[in-house]
Amino acid sequence: MKNILITGGTGYIGSHTCVELIESGYNPIIIDNLSNSKRKIVDRIEKITGKKIIFEKCDISDKKNIERIIKEFNCEAVIHFAGFKAVGESQTNPLMYYKNNVSGTINLLDAMKSAGLKKIVFSSSATVYGKPKFLPLTEDHPVSPENIYGKTKLAVENILRDIFIADPDWRICILRYFNPVGAHNSGLIGDDPKGIPNNLMPFISQVAVGRRSHLNIWGNDYNTNDGTGVRDYIHVIDLAQGHIKAIEKINSLKGAVINLGTGRGYSVLEMIQSFEKASAKKIKYEFRPRRDGDIEINYADPSKAKEIFNWEAKLDINEMCKDIWRWQSMNPKGV
Repeated sequence: MKNILITGGTGYIGSHTCVELIESGYNPIIIDNLSNSKRKIVDRIEKITGKKIIFEKCDISDKKNIERIIKEFNCEAVIHFAGFKAVGESQTNPLMYYKNNVSGTINLLDAMKSAGLKKIVFSSSATVYGKPKFLPLTEDHPVSPENIYGKTKLAVENILRDIFIADPDWRICILRYFNPVGAHNSGLIGDDPKGIPNNLMPFISQVAVGRRSHLNIWGNDYNTNDGTGVRDYIHVIDLAQGHIKAIEKINSLKGAVINLGTGRGYSVLEMIQSFEKASAKKIKYEFRPRRDGDIEINYADPSKAKEIFNWEAKLDINEMCKDIWRWQSMNPKGV
């Protein structure tokens, strides 16, 4: 059983990936500083999988501790999730984002190099593309992020590319996510943001469970079927499976950049309607003016993932919404 170091492994995508890793015969070694997640998630991963999890509370700025963990557990690769991800917060506190997302990753890479480990899968984002110049978005679309969060993701991508150029022994895979939604079908783990959710579906589910009075929809005058913004939503389990494929192929990946999306978009109103059907709850919403920087339509071309990984998204919008509602109704106040 191969040991894989997972940074940010108690977070939303990290926790689901840990479950899929275990079910695929790997052993995740989780490090997380718990700044945006809870220790209880480890217990829930153990309950789902029936496996004891190795967890160490550790910040990615702690180079010596990371180096020790890699050596002690003989980790064979790293999946790097740890990072701040709120777009609005990144705009008001850029230093915090550059320090954590960029400097923290440099510390991680330095620790890996010192430990003799040169295999990493990096959690990036479709945010790096910025405003689409063409659709669907392929991996060779120009990159021009319009917020600090996206700029930190692109900065790390550039660092990884430079590392590979300097030392071709590195094996690197950059995964650009679109919009992860859904939850594990056990209802034990899901998207559990601290404070006010920054993403659409956690906000909708919190309205449904009574934690929020209503949803604000930012703009209903876009050039889309119903006037609301369109995004490529991908089930978190499909996303997690993409990481398994990346680990399986890591020895042949030399700086590969791969989209993980479904290849089609859903509008805000379509997501609300699907959630209402899945939950039998009416979602109250109000239209508000567009926000600066919001993009009209955004969806992936996932064909490269199919070609290289033999991976494609399998779970549809109905399963996404059913799983979100199961998670939220079982955990109305989160974990």
